[in-house]
Amino acid sequence: MTEEAVTAKKRWELENKIESVDDGDKLFMYDAAAAQAAIASRPWQKDPHYFKHVKISAIALLKMVMHARSTNGIEVMGLMIGKVQGDTMVVLDSFALPVSGTETRVNAGYEANEYMVEYLGLIQQVGRQECAIGWYHSHPGYGCWLSGIDVSTQLMYQQYQEPWLAVVVDPTRTMSAGKVEIGAFRTYPPDYKAPDEGPSEYQSIPLGKIEDFGVHCKAYYPVPITYFKSSLDNRLLELLWHKYWVNTLSSSPLVTNRGYTAGQISDLSDKLEQAETQLGHGGPGRHFGPLESASVSSPSGKRKEESALSKVTKDSCKTAIEQSHGLLQLLMKDLLFNLQRPATQAAKQ
Repeated sequence: MTEEAVTAKKRWELENKIESVDDGDKLFMYDAAAAQAAIASRPWQKDPHYFKHVKISAIALLKMVMHARSTNGIEVMGLMIGKVQGDTMVVLDSFALPVSGTETRVNAGYEANEYMVEYLGLIQQVGRQECAIGWYHSHPGYGCWLSGIDVSTQLMYQQYQEPWLAVVVDPTRTMSAGKVEIGAFRTYPPDYKAPDEGPSEYQSIPLGKIEDFGVHCKAYYPVPITYFKSSLDNRLLELLWHKYWVNTLSSSPLVTNRGYTAGQISDLSDKLEQAETQLGHGGPGRHFGPLESASVSSPSGKRKEESALSKVTKDSCKTAIEQSHGLLQLLMKDLLFNLQRPATQAAKQ
C-alpha cells in the first residue's frame, strides 16, 4: 500500500478504536462442544440482558460498511458469522444477501433465504464451522436503531434461531463523520417489561422517524461493541482497504451526501418550528418568545421545552461539524494532489 493509504488505514483503526489482540487468532478457533453446550443450556432465556458485549472483527466491520455504501442510499441486508463466548457475541465475518431494498425498507425474499442456506452449507464444506450469529442492515441517513419491522424480524429470529444479534449501520453518517456509525441490539421477550430508563446516549433522529423510534425503543436494548484485529486479519484487511481507500479518496462527503445534508437542514427547520410551537403562544395575535414562554410555563413543561431546544442545538452542531470535516478533507486533498510548488511553477514559466 502507498504511504497515504497506510496512514488513512491507521487513522480509521484509531477513530473506530480497533484493538490489536495478541490472542486474537484464538477467537477464530471454534469449539463445537462448547457451542453445543451453550445452546443446550440457553442462559439467555433466563436473563433478557444476558448478552452484554459484542466483539466485531475489523474484516467484518469493513465488509459491512463497504456493502452499506455500495448502493447510494438504498437499504441493504447481510448475515454475520461468529460464535458465543459466555455473555459475549463474537462476529468473525459477514456476507451480503441479494435482497430488494428501498431508501427506508429492506425485504429478504425467497431468493435471499435460499442464498443464505447455500452459503452456510458451502462455508462448512471448506472447514468454517462457525454458525450464523445475526443479521445486519443499513439505515442510510437516519441513525442506528430498530424500527417496528426490525423489532419484529429480530424477535422472530431470537425465537427460532438463538443466539441472534441485530446490527444496524448508517453509511451516510459514516461518510459525514469519518467514523463508522453502527449499533448492535437484542430484543426483549414479548412479555418482558423493560426498565423505565432513558437511552444510553443521545441520537439524532429525523422528525419523520421519531414516532417509530419512540414506539419501539423499549422493545430492545443496545449491546456495547468493541472491535479487534489479529494477525490473521492483516493481509485481508490490506486487500479490502485498498478498495475502500480508493473509493474514499475519489469521493467527497460534501458532494456524495449533498442530498442528506439538505434533508438534515430541512429536518432542523421542522424541529425548530415544532419547538417554537411547544414554547406556546399567548392570546390572539400575540406571540411569546422562548424566554417569555419559559417564565410562564410549569416546571415540567419548562424542562420539556428546554429539552426540545437542546436536542435541536445538538443536531445543528452535529451537522455543522460534519460540514466542517468535509471542507477540511477537500482542503487536504487539494494540498496533497493539486497544489503546485513554487519551483514547479517557475520551471513551467
